[in-house]
Amino acid sequence: MNQWFPFLDWMKKYDLKEDFKGDMIAGLIVAIMLIPQGMAYAMLAGLPPVMGLYASTVPLILYALFGTSRQLSVGPVAMVSLLIFTGVSGLAEPGSDQYISLVFLLAFMVGVIQLLMGIFKLGAISKFISHAVISGFTSAAAIIIGMSQLKHLIGVEIEASNNVFLIIAEVFTRLNEIHLPTLLIGLGSIFILVLFKKKIKKIPGALVVVVTMIAIVGFLQLNEIGVGIVGNVPDGLPSLSIPSLNIPAINTLLPIAFTIVIIGFVESYAMAKVIATKERYTIHANKELNGLGIANIGTSFFSGFPVTGGFSRSAVNYDAGARTGLASIITGAIILLTLLFFTSWFYYLPQAVLAAIIIVAVYGLIDVKEVFHLWNIKRIDAISLLVTFSATLVIGIEAGIATGVVFSILNFVYRSSKPHMAELGYIEENQTYRNVNRYPMAKTKDDVLIVRIDAAIYFANISYIEERLSDFINNKQDLKAIILDFSGVNDMDAVAIDDLGKWIDQIREENVKISLAQVKGPVRDLLKKAGWTKKYGDVIQHPTIETALLKLGK
Repeated sequence: MNQWFPFLDWMKKYDLKEDFKGDMIAGLIVAIMLIPQGMAYAMLAGLPPVMGLYASTVPLILYALFGTSRQLSVGPVAMVSLLIFTGVSGLAEPGSDQYISLVFLLAFMVGVIQLLMGIFKLGAISKFISHAVISGFTSAAAIIIGMSQLKHLIGVEIEASNNVFLIIAEVFTRLNEIHLPTLLIGLGSIFILVLFKKKIKKIPGALVVVVTMIAIVGFLQLNEIGVGIVGNVPDGLPSLSIPSLNIPAINTLLPIAFTIVIIGFVESYAMAKVIATKERYTIHANKELNGLGIANIGTSFFSGFPVTGGFSRSAVNYDAGARTGLASIITGAIILLTLLFFTSWFYYLPQAVLAAIIIVAVYGLIDVKEVFHLWNIKRIDAISLLVTFSATLVIGIEAGIATGVVFSILNFVYRSSKPHMAELGYIEENQTYRNVNRYPMAKTKDDVLIVRIDAAIYFANISYIEERLSDFINNKQDLKAIILDFSGVNDMDAVAIDDLGKWIDQIREENVKISLAQVKGPVRDLLKKAGWTKKYGDVIQHPTIETALLKLGK
């Protein structure tokens, strides 16, 4: 039962005295934060604002029951909202019935993919996307998100949608059209949000901004002079929605669905793991996929859109005292009550306020420090980040992350094709063998070459390894014996074994003895299967370099 219902684990140990107070307070605070955020992210996704509230009810409750994190706050997030808009806006007019229907289908697809990945234990796939790629993509997407909200912030309908450079160019050509009251509301909202975020952290800045600006716009009737407002927000519970399984639409949406699955899961799992480590309980990647998958399937049937765990909300949820998934259930229940009784309160909510909430939320995702950090440690990782960042800004969201992933894979293949190799010498002081380039005092013999290989050996790097060995050999005048230190070799493939065997045969024909030392068990098993024990005798059996030297008479 715990496999599919992780909530049973925390429910058995639930302490009404100790846990309920924290869950209640956290649930209330996150609901206050999520109501304006949800509406803002729905607007970012090209959907009616009320759908942000729908996506903040059923998915939260489902994740609390099926997810393994006790503090992760699942719901609409900026990154996924942008991906929804990017993937669906090319197929239908944002906000139209067809557009909304495709979003339901997309949510269902995301949920099914996540659930299948969880069932087939494919959670480790996300680890193949490097942190540098995610960081570069996130920073670029944050800029795109911020720029996409300029039209609501300045009160001018901008035709350019996702291309940052076109948006900036169009804004500059239409500066004279800026609607001053809208701009003042937007900038004022940003100022208040930043102020509360930095100076008055205990009070949700979004709530203050929403209440203040609704009151100002409603009292002064600023909507009559052109300030864009949310208008009528339908009340009542989310209606039942059945995703239309249209095969051509599924094929078209598949790339963006996989992008949302990977980006959403990486963001969610990273935050869940951080909190779980602090609280000393275990997070299971595959169970997390199950929980997110069920939450997204649920949102597709209750008029929502794709969701995942959010960084900022989860941090707030945790800091506010959430002890278990009940906090998220309370958040969902409060938003359901809002849908039933309080949607009319949002009539005068300015769209510029929602834009300000999005801009402030994504500003923290732009990570300039990470570029310098990676550059100082390993420049190729910083280059991966910059390639992904640039590609995302210039050629678009999907192509950008695909470029980053391909670049990082090619970089990995390139690095693994040129593994580190070192000639070893003996240090009498501590009786060890060390790299002669790092330890000039290490003693070598003119007639013996000892080389350590620090990587798995496979078809892509065996030629390079043979070339480097030839270089080492050419530096020895009276070479009589070679010892290959395999302590750093964790694996070999069949092609590498065959090629290395041919190289050994050539060396032996030149009357040079050769031995392998410190070969690990799994590699030794492979060599035995390849017939090396019969062909070369005990050449692969030496547990240390010293025993190999003794056997060679050196």
